Amino acid sequence: MQTDTLIYIILAGIVALLLALFQYINKTKSMSKTNMLFAFLRFISLFSVFLLLINPKFDQVTLTDERPNLVIAVDNSNSVAHLNQTEKAKSLVEALSGNDALKEKFNLEFYTFGERFKNSDSLSFAEKQTNIDEAFSQLAQIYKGHTAPTLLITDGNQTYGNDYEFAFSKYKQPIYPIILGDTITYTDLKIQQLNVNKYAYLKNKFPVETFLVYNGSQNITSKFVVKKGNTVVFSETISFSKENNSKLLNFNLPADRVGVNTYQATLLPLENEKNKVNNTYNFAVEVIDQKTKIALVSSFYHPDLGALKRSVESNERREVSILKPEELLGKLNDFQLVILYQPNDNFKNVLAELNKENKNRFIIEGTKTDLIFLNENNKSFDHEITDDYENYQGTLNTNFSPFLMDDINFESFPPLESNYGSVIFAVPFQTILYKTVNGISTNQPLLATLETNGRREAVLFGENIWQWRSQSYLNTKAFNQFDDFIGKLVQYLASNKKRNRLNIDYQSFYNGNGNIIVKAELFDKNYVFDARETLQITVTDNLSKTSKTYPLILKNNNYQVDLSHLSPSEYSFKVSSGKENLSKSGHFQILEYNVEQQFLNANVGKLEQLASNSEGDSYFIDNTTSLVDDLLGDNRYKTIQKSHKNSLPLIDWKYLLAIIALSLSAEWFLRKYKGLI
Repeated sequence: MQTDTLIYIILAGIVALLLALFQYINKTKSMSKTNMLFAFLRFISLFSVFLLLINPKFDQVTLTDERPNLVIAVDNSNSVAHLNQTEKAKSLVEALSGNDALKEKFNLEFYTFGERFKNSDSLSFAEKQTNIDEAFSQLAQIYKGHTAPTLLITDGNQTYGNDYEFAFSKYKQPIYPIILGDTITYTDLKIQQLNVNKYAYLKNKFPVETFLVYNGSQNITSKFVVKKGNTVVFSETISFSKENNSKLLNFNLPADRVGVNTYQATLLPLENEKNKVNNTYNFAVEVIDQKTKIALVSSFYHPDLGALKRSVESNERREVSILKPEELLGKLNDFQLVILYQPNDNFKNVLAELNKENKNRFIIEGTKTDLIFLNENNKSFDHEITDDYENYQGTLNTNFSPFLMDDINFESFPPLESNYGSVIFAVPFQTILYKTVNGISTNQPLLATLETNGRREAVLFGENIWQWRSQSYLNTKAFNQFDDFIGKLVQYLASNKKRNRLNIDYQSFYNGNGNIIVKAELFDKNYVFDARETLQITVTDNLSKTSKTYPLILKNNNYQVDLSHLSPSEYSFKVSSGKENLSKSGHFQILEYNVEQQFLNANVGKLEQLASNSEGDSYFIDNTTSLVDDLLGDNRYKTIQKSHKNSLPLIDWKYLLAIIALSLSAEWFLRKYKGLI
């Protein structure tokens, strides 16, 4: 409490006492017990009121003990089971969770990681991928500013994600790897990696690249064979030695049948190999007989052109040609879609020919667009001319119906620069993205589609979409989401197929270690998304002829089902609705491949380096007897006593109001009783 506040309280007490004595003692000139009682009650009332006016603050100090956290993160991936370490891992977790000394010193926190990072101590060792770096990223957020030594129970084999060896730079905690596995070196041949394009074109050849690795000390010879069914389509004899222990093979295979073609690559194993699973790699290529050609027409250069070309051509079934307006004339029938980038007077003949041929188009406006020309030569919409510009962000219209569109976090994308002014459409249109300014929707379309007279169009009212592609990469560390967004729009515009009320989004084939998600979208007769319907999918294994039915779950603006549990095989499926008599069929193939079964040993070197860099220590699973003692004896992990100081104003103390009420009430009743009122 400050000195001036204390002086005010003393003065308040003196003033309250003088006023009470003046009223009850001075007037009657009596020192009776009754008057002294009345004076006391009045003093209490006045002094309490003065205290409320002064409102002094009192400091309250609370002491708390904060124990350090002991984080126990367990690798829940299939590689642990493949190395026969599941029972040892479970036994260690049970021993740690039941150790009273550890529970007394630490707050024990259990997590598992694999494909996903979870707060759990339930172990199945069934996850198909391992991302150790993601586990550290999540832990760094949870335990920022806290003491949290971490036990990492793992074999150290990561299948995707950033290199976890340097995770200590963002996760400032001592890390104690518990290594599941051994350091014994086994003789092994394996297909380290195989790269192949997802699509190929009929009667062409497609390239295949494979990286073969040998782990051993003897000179050996093996054979690399690629089969399509029972037919050998490629083979080559390979020699390895201790010094020459890797080979890079590049070869071409013919694309002679339309559809999904599956292949099996095998590096013939040695007799004494322990792991023969990693000698085989299944892959597939979808052969198509035509390529969608798109013309990207602009009279000047802009970064948007390169971004659009890369996005569209991320799907190998599409080819983009960047042309000047005059270069397109006479070649219009060579393309299934024309993208007009910021049209001006130079586009007059192009637009006339497009209108004559009733061709699909995608118009992109920007600050260099000639709106007078565009309004005169375009019959679908009219853009108000104001000579002003505005920056617009986009927000997804969840009721957009022509095709399935995912929200790729458009709100986080930079604004596009566009002409200011409203747009009036002369034909029916559907909005994909609405314009927003400072987070407020204008209900004006930023990206819209139109269908009229058998022609499909799209209009983007803004330039600098290259920044969207860059931001999408910053958000997800990949261009895939943005490229899929552009790809779906281009696929819709390049096709003249009649719109269906039930649309299915799936791939022709999946790798066995990936997620298998089938999405569906259902619309009512007015092509408004119907979220009340019940959809189910019946999946049939074409080899075993067994069928199972699963419900599709409503998620955002589509229905989804996760089929990742299905075993490798060929499948056909049928999605049907409950109320409406609608259904759609398809087929896909799951390739047999388990990346978690490609490892022979624990990654001891990387785990030991991680422990050293983070000032922790490493232990093998068979030698953890000193682990608990080391943790208990480490002086870095002590219980910390923290004090929390709170300043409490007197006005928050409700008992003072009760004292004022009681003293005034007592004085009034006593005066009434004595007949003084």
